[in-house]
Amino acid sequence: MIWLRDDDTDTGYDLALVTTDLISPAPALVTRYAWRWSIEVTFAEARDLLGTGQAHNRTRHAVERTVPFGLYCYTITVVWYALHGHHPSDAADHRERAPWYTTKTDPSLSDMVAKLRRTIIAARFLPNRPGQPTDQEIRAVQQAWTAASLSTTAA
Repeated sequence: MIWLRDDDTDTGYDLALVTTDLISPAPALVTRYAWRWSIEVTFAEARDLLGTGQAHNRTRHAVERTVPFGLYCYTITVVWYALHGHHPSDAADHRERAPWYTTKTDPSLSDMVAKLRRTIIAARFLPNRPGQPTDQEIRAVQQAWTAASLSTTAA
């Protein structure tokens, strides 16, 4: 067991690491733990925010695909936010809505998911979604198909 304490703390310990590795030196074990921490946070966020791993699958292939798909959705969300969703004032807006986050400087996955949901909902209620044809355009294409089929059957 390795006991860790912040230098500024004079009461108790902040973290206890338990390991079965009796050969590696303590600093190497602490480093390994620190490297692993971001991975564990990713798994926890994918499970808690995106529902990864909570599907009730029964077949082997479905079980094998569910978690990777959830992690893929996690990746898509982060990439979307980085390319299209991020705004420099996002963290400041969050601090304004939740004043207890006085030190928040970067958006969390929860912030990214919330912004993606708001964007998807807003896009569903736009009068004309970008990339969607209007009724007039659909009718023009249908008329062109009809005219083309009449000219080929007459020939």
